[in-house]
Amino acid sequence: MRFPESFVFGSATASYQIEGAADEDGRRPSIWDTFSRTPGKVVNGDTGDVADDHYHRLDADLDLMADLGLQAYRFSVAWPRIVPEGRGATNRAGLDFYSRLVDGLLARGIAPVATLYHWDLPQPLEDAGGWTVRSTSEAFADYARVVGEALGDRVQTWTTLNEPWCSAYLGYASGVHAPGRTDRLASLQAVHHLNLAHGLALTALRNVVRNDPQYSVTLNLHVFRPEGPTGEAAQRRVAALGNAAFLGPMLEGELPSDLLEVTKEITDWSFVADGDLEAIHQPIDVLGVNYYSTSRVRLWDGSAPKQQADGHNPSAATPWPGAEDVEFLPQPGPYTDMGWNIEPQGLADLLTALHERYPGLPLMVTENGAAFPDTVEDGAVHDADRIDYVRRHLQAVLDVIDAGVDVRGYYVWSLMDNFEWAWGYTKRFGIVRVEYDTQERILKDSAQWYKRLIAERALPEA
Repeated sequence: MRFPESFVFGSATASYQIEGAADEDGRRPSIWDTFSRTPGKVVNGDTGDVADDHYHRLDADLDLMADLGLQAYRFSVAWPRIVPEGRGATNRAGLDFYSRLVDGLLARGIAPVATLYHWDLPQPLEDAGGWTVRSTSEAFADYARVVGEALGDRVQTWTTLNEPWCSAYLGYASGVHAPGRTDRLASLQAVHHLNLAHGLALTALRNVVRNDPQYSVTLNLHVFRPEGPTGEAAQRRVAALGNAAFLGPMLEGELPSDLLEVTKEITDWSFVADGDLEAIHQPIDVLGVNYYSTSRVRLWDGSAPKQQADGHNPSAATPWPGAEDVEFLPQPGPYTDMGWNIEPQGLADLLTALHERYPGLPLMVTENGAAFPDTVEDGAVHDADRIDYVRRHLQAVLDVIDAGVDVRGYYVWSLMDNFEWAWGYTKRFGIVRVEYDTQERILKDSAQWYKRLIAERALPEA
């Protein structure tokens, strides 16, 4: 089986994870600068101050992408580079960097896919309430307008948010991501204001963009496997929080009844103002889907210590406000270096379910990949496990396309090893290795395999 000629192969990164230059050319701190510099929050005290130094190595990294044959590159724009205080004055140097990036991609025949928010909220906005307050959504729309005016004649796909589930629940409920809050109500306020930011940003972009791009959002939608007699009840509760909380407002213009039920002891959602759901419910051209693993759930009966293998940070308190009685069970292996289970069928099931619920909406796998403990041997990285992971998930994509699901492309996560959030530099997801002490780039075997895949448009042997 071959991929359709229109199917796009790309790779993805995020600004704070690769750029470095944290205090250069007018950039001001984000919540991740603050969080990573707080002792005890990130493994080894790592920060994104230098990361992959992509800011200073832009041209060489663009040449690397061209050598791999990437058809598209999904990057994120750093809000604190563009509007350093979150609102107000625009930083021309920041816009110039992304203009050079977009021009460099186009000159190499690579489609620019710009994500406006991949978690680096300007710190002054967090100081004023962050995603718990409406004014942050409004500031995001202003920022989107600024970026749209600067790049809107060249960017081919605009993505508003990346994984708002992580921003809301890991940032405001479990506290394992920036800004590190542990407040159930705050996390639900963040859900709504992230949704609102998405809708307001789409409207702002459409008012200023001068070409005819695609508009999208990227969600890390969850695949829950029910366990035992209480599994389906548990599945409904966490699916309301993890999936419906975003799909309902964004794609259907409503707050799902299951979400209202599971959160009724925390909030009445009175912070949702008249007109908000209409503002959120804006048309999109493609839905970005990030997928890594599945979760196995049942209700906790209190008879034994609760298991907390939540699939993102097994040692964290639950990031599911209102569903604290749901138990996340250990998954059967094999596992990646993150401890996440490997289940390509989960991706197939997710894409199929989305297609059945939203049959006219094209899908894009905007992140999929795996961390493994790579080693360098004679200047090479033989990462057969990563090749097998990507190959099996791409086979799942092929299978659902053959069954009639409209999947338009696949972006491997990640182009390069990078700052892996609270794990610092201890987890390597890249198909290109980065030696952090020298910033040398080494194409892993998976990069060479992916290059052949793009050229042949069929899965090479592992």
